[in-house]
Amino acid sequence: MSFHSEVIGSGSYLPDRLVTNDDLAKIVDTTDEWIVERTGIRQRHLAADGELTSDLALQAARRALEAAGTPVQEIDAIVLATTTPDETFPATATKLQAALGMTRGIAFDVQAVCSGFIYALAMADNMIRLGQVRTALVVGAETFSRLLDWTDRTTCVLFGDGAGAFVLRAAEGGPDTIRRQGRGLISTHLYADGRQHDILYANGGVSSTRTTGTVQMAGKEVFKFAVANMAAVGGQALAEAGLTESDIDWLVPHQANKRIIDATAKKLRLPEEKVVLTVAKHANTSAASIPLAFDAAVRDGRIKAGHLVLLESMGAGMTWGASLLRW
Repeated sequence: MSFHSEVIGSGSYLPDRLVTNDDLAKIVDTTDEWIVERTGIRQRHLAADGELTSDLALQAARRALEAAGTPVQEIDAIVLATTTPDETFPATATKLQAALGMTRGIAFDVQAVCSGFIYALAMADNMIRLGQVRTALVVGAETFSRLLDWTDRTTCVLFGDGAGAFVLRAAEGGPDTIRRQGRGLISTHLYADGRQHDILYANGGVSSTRTTGTVQMAGKEVFKFAVANMAAVGGQALAEAGLTESDIDWLVPHQANKRIIDATAKKLRLPEEKVVLTVAKHANTSAASIPLAFDAAVRDGRIKAGHLVLLESMGAGMTWGASLLRW
């Protein structure tokens, strides 16, 4: 018997602390106009002192489970994407597991930076297709603000903190059963190119500096790489499913920069009204970006039952990927 994954619920969480561009202008040489023109970002949420990645993940997970109508006792696996774990070890997913009261199954972290949620989604989907688990919780959660140099105006204005989650459940039939009708995750496509390390990284680590380091970025190079590869992988997902751009109801891209999103949508020949945009309110929340945006669009009624949704991301590594699903 073959299986595919249905996304049966989503949830998200943003910390209470709201920081506007004008707030940042008080601590670094920048302006609201400068930030908005170059990124589309107007504000971001930052975790409070003592508020951990696992705390954000817990809130998003609870909301996703509630939306799915699924008790935690039914969860077989937690796959948590994060670049900012609570500790070097154990996995933050195991802390989330304990906080939820989940006493069985498996829990592990995935690290692919801003592509982390797509990678985590693929891991959970593959386990469901293989029959290893029936119900999985996939989470993207970040306290990315703790990796920032707050004197560097080129990077500190770009990021925020948050979490988002999906609940996946096994359904009978392979992905072919949902390509044009039904509900579920049709396919996921993942890539990485380690040769691009130097255009986006944090200059620290346990085995090198014993510090977390701070974000280092070559903005122009990241922009070009992101647009080319996000558009290409999105096109691949559609082509392999026998679909075209006109079949897409919504594009939910990684919310890094509005100019990147606009350029990617243009390459995919998608009008702005089909693109879910939350970057103005959330900034770049790394692995939390896509599930945050998706959940916002589900809860405000934009994404409806039967809609075809393309998720796509790009992160440091460089990593990138896309997922195609029917909601």
